[in-house]
Amino acid sequence: MTESKRKSGVSRRSFLKGSGAVAAAGAWQNQQAMAAEVPTATLVQGSTDMTLKVNGKNHKVAVEPRTTLLEVLRYQLDLTGAKPVSSDGSSGASTVMIDGKPKTASTTLALACKGKAIETVESLGGDNPDAVPLAFTEYDASQCGFCTPGFVVAVRAFVNKNPKATEAEIRQGLNGNICRCGTYSQIIEAAVSVVKGGK
Repeated sequence: MTESKRKSGVSRRSFLKGSGAVAAAGAWQNQQAMAAEVPTATLVQGSTDMTLKVNGKNHKVAVEPRTTLLEVLRYQLDLTGAKPVSSDGSSGASTVMIDGKPKTASTTLALACKGKAIETVESLGGDNPDAVPLAFTEYDASQCGFCTPGFVVAVRAFVNKNPKATEAEIRQGLNGNICRCGTYSQIIEAAVSVVKGGK
């Protein structure tokens, strides 16, 4: 490099050092801004008492940070419709509705449900049963019945959101539920009948 070029410009080394410092300063400011937006987490240890709203009623329960909603429903509230088939929720057998949306109770922490409305398959039965379990009975949409509660809740949640769904949309919407007996055709028929206003 000539003497004139050295005097007239910035060297590549000094340019890289300067731009690196600017980038580092920008990253630090960005991290500070993000940290200010993140709420401070509350550490919960041991068992704590809380209230869960399940099927329209408030229930006092005792939970640990690791306690799943499925454990609370089955072992504290004696609501055994949701089934412990898969801990990762892949079967859909523990499906419940939380604020109207289908969720697997086996992968949902009970503490995360505070202040939310939880509906289990039991809320769809009783003296005046919902159209979905009635359709499942009419179309014999179960064999062993183990997956049935999860499917019933999933169908109800899906139809609530998609009251005019096509058969193809119903198949796609129930994709997260598995029936090991393979009664899918009857389950789809039952769901289609609900969409069409069947009883």
